[in-house]
Amino acid sequence: MTKQKNVFISHVHADDHGLGKLKNLLKPQGVEIRDSSIHTGKFNNAKDPAYIKTQILAPAINWAGVFICYVSPKTKSSDWVNWEIEYAAKQGKRIVGIWAHGEKECELPAALKEHADALVGWNSGAIVDAINGKDQFETPDGGPCAVVPIKRHPC
Repeated sequence: MTKQKNVFISHVHADDHGLGKLKNLLKPQGVEIRDSSIHTGKFNNAKDPAYIKTQILAPAINWAGVFICYVSPKTKSSDWVNWEIEYAAKQGKRIVGIWAHGEKECELPAALKEHADALVGWNSGAIVDAINGKDQFETPDGGPCAVVPIKRHPC
């Protein structure tokens, strides 16, 4: 039985090819990804950043049950990716980082370091577990991440 998951996949457009690979990886696990993110096949001609954020990205993120960040070397420096993560965090979304297929390890976007609920390698079981609520942090090869000090906020 296939379970549909409404997600928003934050990524840089240079990584559009990886979105299809991610969806195909999860199909044998019985998970169909319904992706509301903006990609080459679903592009828009908007130019105004405020309009893009409030009228295109925010509704797409709000619709999603889970927010995924597709992590590659280019995502760390994307202002759009960091904004999307910050917005998702403010909406209380579950935030899952997924290392890009074949990635050896790269620096994470600053907002993902602060808000991730999980960070997993390219393994369908680990990805499904993370989407379904398991908090786990892995290197791209599936090994455990080094302990990262967490910024504490006063109550």
